[in-house]
Amino acid sequence: MLEIGRLRISRELVSHALFGRAHVIEHDGVAITAMSELDWEHPTQIPAIAAPGKLPPGEGARLLNAIAERARDAGVAALRYAGPYPTPALFRALARSFRTTGDEAAFTADLLGRAARLAREEIPIDFVPAPHVRVDHAHGWCELRAPASARVAAGDFARVAREPMMIERVVIDGASFEPAGSPGRLREGNAEIWFGDALYASIAMVSPDGALLDGPHAPPALTSSVIGQAFPRELRAAIAELVAEVVPAPLADAARATVTERTIAWADLGMRAARRTDDGFAVHAALWERIAPHGLARVALALAEALAPVVTADVVARL
Repeated sequence: MLEIGRLRISRELVSHALFGRAHVIEHDGVAITAMSELDWEHPTQIPAIAAPGKLPPGEGARLLNAIAERARDAGVAALRYAGPYPTPALFRALARSFRTTGDEAAFTADLLGRAARLAREEIPIDFVPAPHVRVDHAHGWCELRAPASARVAAGDFARVAREPMMIERVVIDGASFEPAGSPGRLREGNAEIWFGDALYASIAMVSPDGALLDGPHAPPALTSSVIGQAFPRELRAAIAELVAEVVPAPLADAARATVTERTIAWADLGMRAARRTDDGFAVHAALWERIAPHGLARVALALAEALAPVVTADVVARL
């Protein structure tokens, strides 16, 4: 068995209805899902996970990073994904452990078709191993990696010089902070929450080597008259059109229907802009308090940006 983070993965192969042969993935001594066959000493493909939603938070990305490390150490130039679920979440996780000149739109272009036919052919997008270094702390972890050079953008991966590592991502109590993140933003070592163009809360400070120096501090409790109020159907329908424009194109129709039909309500969500609920979605009331003075059009755009990731995850989970 291989131990990768909190997962234990069998080196042995078992018969599997989806993959033919697969490695069993265990968590806390229980088999939770399986992954397609992989040469662990010389990985040449990015494996598919039968039920990625069953992996504990953060462990799927840790597994991909371990594969990137093994591929780099084995001298593998590039890997391709050959599975039925080329989701936006998978592409973004891969981008944290590999370099690529491909984009999310191309990677997810045939998502529904591949899921329907359980596709196993490779997607012709190269992912060059560029794993991050994960530094764990008491409330999550930091990811450090050498920044991509201009040669990466040109596709000349082999000549990328070794550069000092920088923090690309911080995770605190399940919330993610990145330099261009929203609402979790990483700025000069500070993990902050931003709504609109204004700082909402400072959560923590990390050192250049990923150690937690200060915090985490809970964001302030929000007092707002809109908390608990549900969106009328007409407003949901209008926002649904905006969400459909920003989710991956294959998911646009399903996202539009999901936002229109499900409940959406204002809430105090702490460090998150939006989340799924039992009957729909909740969005942070700070979006209203901070952005409404600048006009309802900006509120609508902010709502679409906040809802798009959670709506996408909801739609993908039902594929």
